[in-house]
Parts: sequence; structure tokens; C-alpha cells
Amino acid sequence: MYSFLALVDTIISLYIWALIISAILSWLVAFNVVNTSNRVVYMIGDFLYRITEPALRPIRQILPNLGGIDISPIVLILLLVFLKNLMFEYLA
Repeated sequence: MYSFLALVDTIISLYIWALIISAILSWLVAFNVVNTSNRVVYMIGDFLYRITEPALRPIRQILPNLGGIDISPIVLILLLVFLKNLMFEYLA
């Protein structure tokens, strides 16, 4: 059972890092630091968008409009950390 918990913990941690990297990359693109016409940057951004957007979209529909500030990644990270802690508390 511990191996399963460790695997789920690793997957959740990797997803949290993907959310953080996706947010940072979106800021870099918005401030024109990196250009999406570069094929590598586009592929990384597209991959991160495809794996994070299905989880972020329902949260964005629930949260109120904050005028250009997107806090849905923060909310999702908090939920994932809570889920991870809850999982270890009840299953360990």
C-alpha cells in the first residue's frame, strides 16, 4: 500500500510542478520574453496547456472575474496539496 501512496504522491507533485511551469510560461509569453513562434517553446506551451486546462477550466467557471488575474492555478495547487495530505492521513 505504501508503494501506491508514493506513486500517487509523485504524480500529484509532478502535476503541481506542471501547473507552476505553465503559469510562469504564460507570464513569459504575455510579457514577450519568449516567443511562441519558436517551435520548442510552442510545443512545451501546448503540452502544458493540454495537461493543465482540463483541471483549471471548471475552477475558472466557479471563481469570480478578478480583472485579468487568474488565481485558478493557486486554487488547484491548494486542492491538490489538501488531497495529498488527506490521502496520507487516512490511508497511511
